[in-house]
Amino acid sequence: MIELKNIEKSFGKYQVLKNISLNIEPGKITAIVGPNGSGKTTIIKSILGLVQPDKGEILFNNKSVIKEYLYRKDIGYMPQAASFPDNLTVNEVFNMISDIRMQQMNGNAELINILNLQPELNKKIRTLSGGNKQKVSACIALMFNPKIIILDEPTAGLDPAASANLKKKIVEQRDAGKTIILTSHIMAEIEELSDNILFLIEGKIVYDGSLKNLVELSGQAKLENAIAAMMNKEFRWD
Repeated sequence: MIELKNIEKSFGKYQVLKNISLNIEPGKITAIVGPNGSGKTTIIKSILGLVQPDKGEILFNNKSVIKEYLYRKDIGYMPQAASFPDNLTVNEVFNMISDIRMQQMNGNAELINILNLQPELNKKIRTLSGGNKQKVSACIALMFNPKIIILDEPTAGLDPAASANLKKKIVEQRDAGKTIILTSHIMAEIEELSDNILFLIEGKIVYDGSLKNLVELSGQAKLENAIAAMMNKEFRWD
């Protein structure tokens, strides 16, 4: 469903992505992992059309989407730190996003319930805690029944109950056939949720495959140890 071909991107003299090619497997959860500055966010923003690559192609269903925008209606996106108008209530933000997308909210009541967001609906965004803002962002990412869901550190700042319920919902979405891209610094979360893993170092892909295969190839017992070995260059997969 999502394919990147020979993507390169520089900011000034700093080359962030170096000839990146990858396929995101449909109906799976793919984790994008790597140290800070490895290019994870640039890949996500390129897929979303928020960053234009210097070279290469981005394809959805075999069609190039460079400088296009209509494909975004099929994407739900939860950034690491969302920003909403401070003077609006949570309900007003939901309605605003629905108007912008020209799409009806789908299953929002369930999301509000499982994230315990009901008491916050009539409060202004500026009064919310960081965790409750994350809940608003999670609802927006999922409530339009998107085919593709991109989640950047989705459980950051959430209380344990909300985190567990959101992870359960993510797995349900995968089981319903959705294609999910996930980033997280919590390796236990990656191990719990992901089917595939894409590992970046300095703008290059050093592993692209199944979670199980990565752990086996590394000779480590856990994903966290396998990732640490790759970052320390004790093990590289090409």
